[in-house]
Amino acid sequence: MSKLRSYLETIVDVDDADWNYFSSRLIKREFPKKNTFLKTGNVENYISFIEKGCVRLFIPKAENEKEITFGFCLQSEFVSAYDSFLTQTPSLYQLETLIDTTLWSISYADLQDVYRKTKIGNTIGRFTAEKLFLIKSRREQSLLNESAEQRYINLFHDRPNIIKHIPLKYIASYIGVTPQALSRIRKRIY
Repeated sequence: MSKLRSYLETIVDVDDADWNYFSSRLIKREFPKKNTFLKTGNVENYISFIEKGCVRLFIPKAENEKEITFGFCLQSEFVSAYDSFLTQTPSLYQLETLIDTTLWSISYADLQDVYRKTKIGNTIGRFTAEKLFLIKSRREQSLLNESAEQRYINLFHDRPNIIKHIPLKYIASYIGVTPQALSRIRKRIY
């Protein structure tokens, strides 16, 4: 939990009273590798900070090779099916751990309470929402304006730790190409 406090203190000064109130509502959740902890059709009830691990956001398909990976969240990042969380409606996609993962999670109801009763709640909520929006916006613009090769290069420039944890088939899906096309891109680059 100390990683979460350190991360939050890069955003806003966190006094002990606010931290104690906020942290008392956190739930530690641990998942093994390849665990789908939010399935399509379920409502996302948590926003979580990844203490350690890696999570993939994807749209499942009948054939696993056709699944669409559209996001990754790594250690010291927040993860959620955020649209489902905000609207409290069923998720259209799934969240899956790629390695053993530890999350510090807060429920929707508890987060609303933190917003009302602490000085830091709204600032943290706004910052998190803005960060998630920017990630989504950059990805959309990248898909519309850049070649697959440039998307691959940018991914590792912006998030170099991805190669350590994420299988190439998921990276291929994320940048919008087949695994074979990604192999050709990698040969040209390296």
